[in-house]
Amino acid sequence: MISVDGLAVEFGGTTLFKDISFVINEKDRIALMGKNGAGKSTLLKIIAGADKPTRGRIGAPKDAVIAYLPQHLMTDNTRTVFEEASQAFSKIFEMEKEIEEINLEMASRTDYESEEYYQLIERVSALSEVFYSIEEINYDAEVEKTLLGLGFKREDFTRPTSEFSGGWRMRIELAKILLRQPDLILLDEPTNHLDIESIQWLENFLMNSGKAVIVISHDRAFVDNITTRTIEVTMGRIYDYKAKYSEYLELRKDRRLHQQKAYEEQQKIIADNQAFIDRFKGTYSKTNQVSSREKMLEKMEIVEIDEEDTSALRLKFPPSPRSGNYPVIADGLGKTYSDNLVFSDAKFTIERGEKVAFVGRNGEGKSTLVKAIMDEIDYDGELTLGHNTMIGYFAQNQASLLDENLTVFQTIDDVAVGDIRTKIKDMLGAFMFGGDNSTKKVKVLSGGERTRLAMIKLLLEPVNLLILDEPTNHLDLKTKDILKEALMAFDGTLILVSHDRDFLNGLVSKVYEFGNKKVKEHLCGISEFLETKKMENLTELEVK
Repeated sequence: MISVDGLAVEFGGTTLFKDISFVINEKDRIALMGKNGAGKSTLLKIIAGADKPTRGRIGAPKDAVIAYLPQHLMTDNTRTVFEEASQAFSKIFEMEKEIEEINLEMASRTDYESEEYYQLIERVSALSEVFYSIEEINYDAEVEKTLLGLGFKREDFTRPTSEFSGGWRMRIELAKILLRQPDLILLDEPTNHLDIESIQWLENFLMNSGKAVIVISHDRAFVDNITTRTIEVTMGRIYDYKAKYSEYLELRKDRRLHQQKAYEEQQKIIADNQAFIDRFKGTYSKTNQVSSREKMLEKMEIVEIDEEDTSALRLKFPPSPRSGNYPVIADGLGKTYSDNLVFSDAKFTIERGEKVAFVGRNGEGKSTLVKAIMDEIDYDGELTLGHNTMIGYFAQNQASLLDENLTVFQTIDDVAVGDIRTKIKDMLGAFMFGGDNSTKKVKVLSGGERTRLAMIKLLLEPVNLLILDEPTNHLDLKTKDILKEALMAFDGTLILVSHDRDFLNGLVSKVYEFGNKKVKEHLCGISEFLETKKMENLTELEVK
């Protein structure tokens, strides 16, 4: 059991939170929720020991292992993937090495009665007691199993970590955490760089490991699947619900209604008493009553209504120039890389105004087909774009392609042309980059802020075919909903590559399933498609 006792964080005259206390039990799986800036990541860092609070403490058993996965990290560039993951056992290996070295030294010495020799005996005894109490593990097998579970191939094991993107490095760090078998795992946005198979593997691991978990995540399905408890950080305090995320939302709504009612009733009592005081102040016969009511009002604790996150993205796509009736027509379309057939003989027609989803496992050709439509790669067969088709493309790594040394304003100013240049500040404000935020350098922006900034660039020119490849990575739940509403109102044609069932549900009316080297068309929405497949979610589809 790990306890959080009276935590407070204050800086620059501002209180982030105060007097926060709760207990983390052995098998708790907790979602840490709250608006941006409420202090979720700060709280996680304090529990991890990476930050210190202004007041309060974290209480934990002496031998408790707490492992923390931050949003941004770097692994060692000089090691291979397997060597880096094996660092999870580095303390055990160091202990074993020290025991060997002490035993060798003792064997070569003859000063058996000396103080130094006794110290060596005490040291090797203490180390041996710990070392031999550790359950015997096949370390190489555990590393291999974990890396494969997180999506690595065996041929990746001997590659240096420097060859991998930030997302894959995050998986290596996650592997190290899982291999340590900590008593408490702290995860800050763990699914941002994971594909669906890896997310499912992580879900299964966290649900079956029996260890305590605290997670910050904007992935609604992931949070709902793994957590059994929700702690909300708001207005400097916490609310602790013994419920998963979707249930917490309903309970939170009820809480605010009760607060609103209590607040209104209290305000009426205050108004009635103040009216009495104002009317009878100075009236000798009412002196005691006036004094009593004044004291009551002084002592009264005002009911607070929890704040709602009113900072909202105002997102609306410009009207689409009219395209031909069929923006995309494929006939016998295929793609092969060397000896690797990605897919073949794809035949489909996307009509003007349709909203479609590309779903399936990574590596089955979803992004490859997008690149073919964008004319970025060669392909077999025929692919025809309709008359006056104007494409707006959001790549999976769009946010990382931004120039980190530019400010937010410069990023948009550099690509804006014509009348839109006079409206840059308004546009930035609509995307929550108002005021001083427009002067921030891109390199200090969070993942969600970078995604929003990349999205602005999409809006600078009217398009009639929007192609979005995993646009919801890094976006919080509220911003996802706003983007979804804007896409539903978009009057052009939409192709969405996504693994987010909640996001796709109600948005797309046709599903293209990628698998077994084929592209199969389903004339239905995502829910009907999943029912047809007799599956509960896209994760099951991708694993099968």
